Amino acid sequence: MRLVTVVGTRPQLIKAAALQPALRARHAEVLVDTGQHWDEALAGSFFGELGLARPDHSLGAGGGTHAEQTAAMLRGLEPILAAERPEAVVVFGDTNSTLSGALTAAKLGIPVAHVEAGLRSFDRRMPEELNRVVVDHLSTWSFAPTPAAVANLRAEGITAGVALVGDLMQDMAARVGDEVRDPAVLDDIGRRLGLRLGPGEYLVATMHRQENREPAAMRAWAAILDDAASPSRPVILALHPGTAAAMAAAGIATGADVRIVEPQGYRTSIALQLHAAAVLTDSGGVQREAAWLGTACLVLRSTTEWTEAVESSAGRMVVVGLDRAAARAALERLAPPGSPGSRPDRAARNLALRPAGAAEAISAALAEVSPRT
Repeated sequence: MRLVTVVGTRPQLIKAAALQPALRARHAEVLVDTGQHWDEALAGSFFGELGLARPDHSLGAGGGTHAEQTAAMLRGLEPILAAERPEAVVVFGDTNSTLSGALTAAKLGIPVAHVEAGLRSFDRRMPEELNRVVVDHLSTWSFAPTPAAVANLRAEGITAGVALVGDLMQDMAARVGDEVRDPAVLDDIGRRLGLRLGPGEYLVATMHRQENREPAAMRAWAAILDDAASPSRPVILALHPGTAAAMAAAGIATGADVRIVEPQGYRTSIALQLHAAAVLTDSGGVQREAAWLGTACLVLRSTTEWTEAVESSAGRMVVVGLDRAAARAALERLAPPGSPGSRPDRAARNLALRPAGAAEAISAALAEVSPRT
């Protein structure tokens, strides 16, 4: 089958890199990068690091409001799809790139394959939730990562073309997990970041969601990070440039023990999470990675679409929103300050993360006759 795959953000590059070898073994793929994450630190290094082929088409459509960004993507994608004439368009997740790829394909009568279909936070205030719902109802193939996602689709009347395939990001995490198990990996990362890092001697944080760029939200999560940080156990905050700009505009800063660094490459991110005392994040991808790696995780959102990650964590993942007291209590229980660093050491040594097999399942399904038109 001739396919066009649409990507645009860091998580989508990870998923595409996990899928691409299996996809190209069976199909002819054209890769389009919308440029939603246009910053080199955010996305550029991922192509070489993850072995992802350079895009055949790049739109450079990053920046602007949701409407401006989506409009630019629609304008850019339509002539590409018309010229390439694919038999299907593959989109990932819940971003503006996902929505634009699906809308353009559907309007041209091209079947859509949605990877990570069926996820729901049940919070329509989130742009990502709106994107998910629309794309799922436009799709011919709905590749669900979890049983809960399948159930969500069924509840909305979507049953044809649904396949439970597992999670591509688990495939990728399993691929690199063994490479970062040795805590010696922290020596090189620490030198590069100008930090002294040891297992269990730091926390990792990421913040990028739109709702967490409002001034009140930024003040709340900055206070949570300041509470968690100390000279002996700093918080390493890998800060999205959009979040950094919002903080600067609002005059919001974190304390000295929150060490702000630019977004890191994939292996570095996995290594930092694996050896951390805990992770604090609003990212769905980081949330899942922390769960697979066995690292305690505080979800700094009021809802999550990855409910199974929370339910299966044996209490090691907690949705605390921006409640300072709840975050403090959860961190005290999961990774109390002054606790020895042996638990991250032990978790890393015992890491036995297996791939989900999602890439092969998706590639095989796409080789079959289109299940839903």
